Amino acid sequence: MKRNLNGFSRRYQAALQRHLKQRPRAGLTPAQGLGRRAITMRLETLDLARIHEQALSALVLPGYTAGTRAEMIRRAGAFFAEAITPIEETHRIALEATVHLGQLNEALRRRSEELGASNRKLKEEIGQRKAAEESFRQSEQQSAQLLAQSRRMQEHLRLLSRQLLSAQEEERKKISRELHDVIAQTLTTINVRLAALKSEAALNTQGLEQSIARTQELVQRSVEIVHRFARELRPAVLDDLGLIPALQTFMKNFREQTGILVTLSAFAAVEQVSGATRTVLYRVAQEALNNVARHAHASEAEVTIQKLDGAVSLKIKDNGNGFRQERLSNVKGNRRLGLLGMKERVEMVNGSFAVESAPGKGTRIQVQIPLANGGWRPTD
Repeated sequence: MKRNLNGFSRRYQAALQRHLKQRPRAGLTPAQGLGRRAITMRLETLDLARIHEQALSALVLPGYTAGTRAEMIRRAGAFFAEAITPIEETHRIALEATVHLGQLNEALRRRSEELGASNRKLKEEIGQRKAAEESFRQSEQQSAQLLAQSRRMQEHLRLLSRQLLSAQEEERKKISRELHDVIAQTLTTINVRLAALKSEAALNTQGLEQSIARTQELVQRSVEIVHRFARELRPAVLDDLGLIPALQTFMKNFREQTGILVTLSAFAAVEQVSGATRTVLYRVAQEALNNVARHAHASEAEVTIQKLDGAVSLKIKDNGNGFRQERLSNVKGNRRLGLLGMKERVEMVNGSFAVESAPGKGTRIQVQIPLANGGWRPTD
């Protein structure tokens, strides 16, 4: 480093000497070059001032006149000023860079404070989010508990509905028996007594005989009404003869009353299923055909009972108007109640109930009822 400094000092002195020997308006380009060289050597202004002072002392000899020395010192000062210009410019740029760096540091400090505040806020938000998640988890648990409670209530309601249907069926059976065994017998007895009275009154007036004949007709008509009412409540043939005869009897009356042609296809072994299952099959077929008569505007209907693997299948199909499946939930009145009643009856015996329909393509109701142990069991 010292060797380079000595070499630079000699170069500076030689350049200053050439400058002093030239005219007063000589260029200062060499001085600028020396200043840039001093920067590369990392020399400061004071270092260049000492080099300049040494060079000037060697060049301005006492032998010169005072005026000449003054002029040389002035021109040497201009040379020095030009030489330190790059250093000063570098200092200015460095100072500006320092100021800018200070500004950047200040901005960085503020940004760090902002980031710190953001981090604190983020931590608070994380805490709030965790609290919200915990609240949501508790809410989910409460919702699950409410849902479970709702399902239990629905199951309880379904159980009550099934119990109601069972009670209704038992009540219908009791009323049917009462009508058959008590009322019908009483009316028949009255009819017999009236017939005897008619014979006894043969010798009496014609008016009495006619009156008794009309009374007999009324009693006979009452007996027929009572029998029909009893069949509708609970057909005795269902208990006495079985499901197939009961359906045949119902369909015969149905055809006579509605004009709708109904066909029945069933397998004989269906009579071996439980009484509850036979009752469900009969009631579903009855209600489905009543719906056909009320709403379908059909001319034909088919009832099919088939044996499946571990189950019995019931299908009721008509050629009526049909309806859109998506409107099923909006159906009102007796039709919807009839469908719900059929569905509830089927579910009482753990069966499945389905309705298929489309406009202009009729309606098909399909029921499948599983059998105990996958097979048949004796009737109840």
